[in-house]
Amino acid sequence: MDKRNMKYGFVKAAAATPKITIANPSANAAEISAFIKKSSALGAELLVFPELCVTGYTCGDLFLSDVLKNASEKALEKIVAASKKSKALIFVGAPLWHKSKLYSAAVAIQSGKVLGVVPKTALPSYSEFYELRHFSCGKNINDTINICGAKVPFSANIIFSAAGSDNVKVSAEICEDMFIASPPSIRHAQAGATIIVNLSASNELVGKSDYRKTLIKAQSGRLSAGYVYASAGEGESVSDIIFSGHRIIAENGEILADSELFESGLTVSEIDVEKLAFERRKLNVFENESSNYINVEFKFNKKKTAKPVRQFSQTPFVPKDNKIISSRAELILQIQSRALAQRLKLTNSDAVIGVSGGLDSCLALLVILRSYKILNRDKENIIAVTMPGPGTSAKTLANVEKLGRACGIKIRKIPILKSVENHLADINHKGSKDIAYENAQARERTQILMDIANAEKGLVVGTGDLSEIALGWNTYNGDHMSMYGVNCGVPKTLVKYLVAYESGKVAFYKNALNDILNTEISPELLPHKNGKISQKTEKLIGPYELHDFFLYYTVRFGQTPDKILFEAAQAFAGKYKKDEIKKWLNVFIKRFFANQFKRNCVPDGVKVGTIALSPRGDWRMPSEASAEEWLNGR
Repeated sequence: MDKRNMKYGFVKAAAATPKITIANPSANAAEISAFIKKSSALGAELLVFPELCVTGYTCGDLFLSDVLKNASEKALEKIVAASKKSKALIFVGAPLWHKSKLYSAAVAIQSGKVLGVVPKTALPSYSEFYELRHFSCGKNINDTINICGAKVPFSANIIFSAAGSDNVKVSAEICEDMFIASPPSIRHAQAGATIIVNLSASNELVGKSDYRKTLIKAQSGRLSAGYVYASAGEGESVSDIIFSGHRIIAENGEILADSELFESGLTVSEIDVEKLAFERRKLNVFENESSNYINVEFKFNKKKTAKPVRQFSQTPFVPKDNKIISSRAELILQIQSRALAQRLKLTNSDAVIGVSGGLDSCLALLVILRSYKILNRDKENIIAVTMPGPGTSAKTLANVEKLGRACGIKIRKIPILKSVENHLADINHKGSKDIAYENAQARERTQILMDIANAEKGLVVGTGDLSEIALGWNTYNGDHMSMYGVNCGVPKTLVKYLVAYESGKVAFYKNALNDILNTEISPELLPHKNGKISQKTEKLIGPYELHDFFLYYTVRFGQTPDKILFEAAQAFAGKYKKDEIKKWLNVFIKRFFANQFKRNCVPDGVKVGTIALSPRGDWRMPSEASAEEWLNGR
């Protein structure tokens, strides 16, 4: 089937907290049925309800009553009947008797049929909990159960597998199962489950919601899985405890959706099972053990359904939360500066850097300053050089002067116009403003820096960033080359945040750094116009915010171009038209493939995030690889 007719691996999941009435299964069945109808209208394909929601979690000794038992069985029949018009795989929490024992169970339902039943394995009987008083442990059960006129598997080890899909596999655990030292979800994931659902009745305490989120975030991350959590809420007894109806949807260590506390309702998002499958393929330490598991197939609609609700950040390399941005910026600068300090110390060298007045060289200089502070060296020994050429604008020259004053260092000025002209004359260049004209300037600057380093026992610090390395937007054996690349792990969209962070942290940097932040990105290799920048990078190769988006999803998750286009269209809706995004995506693919030969011989440089393109570590790709299949969007 053509993937372009599919939904790119997204499964719309919903967690529900209905208002329940304690010990009134009939009323609860009506409430649950209403949620099933509502979720169907939203296109939910997976729907999870709280633990024991058919009766209420806080029924106490009433769980042992035949009245409640009979009412619960009738209520389940009503819920199953209500699911006939729904295509979602639904998990409902109910008390079930089996061979004279009572179990807290997750009942899996789809389209008017019960598919299987998962019993709870970890029964808390401490503090406010006393589940062993009523319920039995379902850990070692591998049986069948008669329910709603059907005989279905009854086991904690069930995987519900979508027909026709290798990636949509769902398993369940119940409340306390998640909190124990070895949760069932570990076994489920090792057996192939990509999505874990948790039917919960976790009471609310000060700090518990944060703890809950931490556990779910961590568990989804370590298992490379989706996680859908639905907890009991309004209507449960408040004699001694209260329930908040917390609902969480997570994926691979990220919270996708998180409800407010003490609100009944639905929380909806999409889980990307293709991304999870890629992550597991990449992690060769991920075990796969499916023995003793029961596979239950369910129907799954592979075509696009309702409009997606999941949001995609325009800047996936940059955290959404401002508080996190600050702490992340400090960590990255620490990584860069400490790595450089170690290299300078071991080589007994001083830093040599070319300063252009642009963002990348500014960041590299700020890192050098931090490194010298770590080494307790005099910053006057930093060898900073600016090398104006025919394309250097008055603005960037002014930026360099301001930056030098702000940092308290001297910046040497070595014009390159005459040396470049002499070199071009030597090779009989005709004087046209072609690629040789541009690259001669970049190589002349690199030669100057390398020769200064040799003469003055220095180490040339490269300024090129991760985005430029990905696109090959550097001159081979020009700015492509250095003795240590401190920015090689930092994408362009993140460079701005790091410079802005340092600007806000160090007061005397502020004016100089703000001017640099407001300067258009340019290699300045073509003559300026009346002192102004004439060569603007993003008009030539496309917006860096788009290229960083493409880079993130191509390298981090191995996504197909048509899927990246779909996500980018969601993220940049109203800013770029889909055709424009597609044009720049094709540019990215062509440049990414065509420039692997440059990446195969990049200098050392420290990795700072999940994506790096060093051929010695993270990214191995033949220079001759064809981009044809990617350009076809498959």
